[in-house]
Amino acid sequence: MGIRLIHTSDWQIGKVFRFLDGATMGVLQEARLAAITRIGAHAQAFGAGHVLVAGDVYDMQALSARSLNQPLERMRAFPTVTWHLIPANHDPHRPNGLWDQLVRRGLPANVQAHLARAPVALEAGAVLLPAPLFHRHTLDDPTAWMDAAETADGALRIGLAHGSVTGFGPEGVDQPNYISPLRPQTAGLAYLALGDWHRQQRIGPRCWYSGTPEPDAFDVEEGKALAVEIDGPDAPPRVEPFDTGGLRWVSLSAQLNTRADIDHLAARLRALAADLDRVLVHLEVEGALSLQDRSAFEAEIVDGVSAALCVLRVDERRLFPSPTAEDLDRIDRGGFVRAAAEELRRLGAAGGAEGALAAEALQRLYVEHMKLEAGRR
Repeated sequence: MGIRLIHTSDWQIGKVFRFLDGATMGVLQEARLAAITRIGAHAQAFGAGHVLVAGDVYDMQALSARSLNQPLERMRAFPTVTWHLIPANHDPHRPNGLWDQLVRRGLPANVQAHLARAPVALEAGAVLLPAPLFHRHTLDDPTAWMDAAETADGALRIGLAHGSVTGFGPEGVDQPNYISPLRPQTAGLAYLALGDWHRQQRIGPRCWYSGTPEPDAFDVEEGKALAVEIDGPDAPPRVEPFDTGGLRWVSLSAQLNTRADIDHLAARLRALAADLDRVLVHLEVEGALSLQDRSAFEAEIVDGVSAALCVLRVDERRLFPSPTAEDLDRIDRGGFVRAAAEELRRLGAAGGAEGALAAEALQRLYVEHMKLEAGRR
C-alpha cells in the first residue's frame, strides 16, 4: 500500500499588488494561475493521483466570479488528478462566504473542498485529515483533533493544515493558528502537509511546508511545490521539491559614482535572464553622481533597462548628487539662474530633508535646462 501526491499551498489567487500598474499586476496574477497548470502537469508526470493544497487558495473573501472560477478551470483540465482544498487565514470558511458560494455553484468533479474537520478517504488504505480554518486567526491548534480521529487499523493517515509551527510574537503572547510540530507523532501521521510559510521548509521527516508556487515578494525563494511518495504508514516519505514559478524576483544593490558604473549596472541587469520580461527587480543604489551622470542613470536604467523588465523598483535614497562646476556651467555661467543653482548646491550639501529637496530641485533645473538646449539645436 502506497501513495503518490503533490503538496502545494498559498496560491493566493486574486492577490492585489498595490505597487504595480493594472497591466503589470495582471501579468503577476496570470502567473499564479499558470503555476497551477505546472503543478497539474507535474502531478501527471509523477503519477500522483492527488494534489493537496494546504490553504490560502484565494487571497481574500471578496472576489469576482471570474477570479473564483479561474483556478477551478485550471484544475478541471487535469481530470485524472483529484485536488484537495482547505480554507485558511486568507479565505476562511464562513457561513455564506466564499466556500459556500463555490459549493452551491458546483465544483469540478475532480476538486474537493474540505470544509469540516473529519477523516476523508483518499484511496484504498489512505485517509486525509483536513484542518480547515473558520476564522482568520484562532488560538486553538487546528490540527489537535487529528490525535483522536478514528481511522481503520493500518490506514495511512495524511494531515492537511495551515498555520505556523513557530511563534513569532513576544514571549508569552499566544500565537494564532499555531500548529504543534509534534503532530505527526501524536496523531500517527505518515505525512503532514502544511501551508502558511511562503518558503519551502522541512520541519521533520514527516512534516513539510511546500512554499508558494509563485512568489509575491523580493525576500522569498522562487516558486516551488513538493512531490511526495509514501510506501506505507510506517515508511518515511520520500519528498522531492520541484520548480513551479514563472517569475523571478531579484534583489540587487549597486555602487554608482561614475558613468562607467551606470554602464556596468545596465549590462548586469540585462544579463539576468534571456526573458527579462519575466524578471522583477528591486534595485538599491548608493553613491554620488554628477548632474550629468544622474541624468544618464535616469535615461539608461530607470527609463531604459526597466522597459525590458517586468518590474524595476529603484531605491535611490542613498544616491546623492555631486554637482560639478561643469554641471553648473551647463545650466548658466552667471546671473540669477546660476546664483540659484549655487544656492541649491549649497543646501543640498547640507543634507537633511531640506537638502534632499534642494538636490532634487537642482537636478530638475539641470534636466529642464538640457531639454531647453536640445530644443534650440
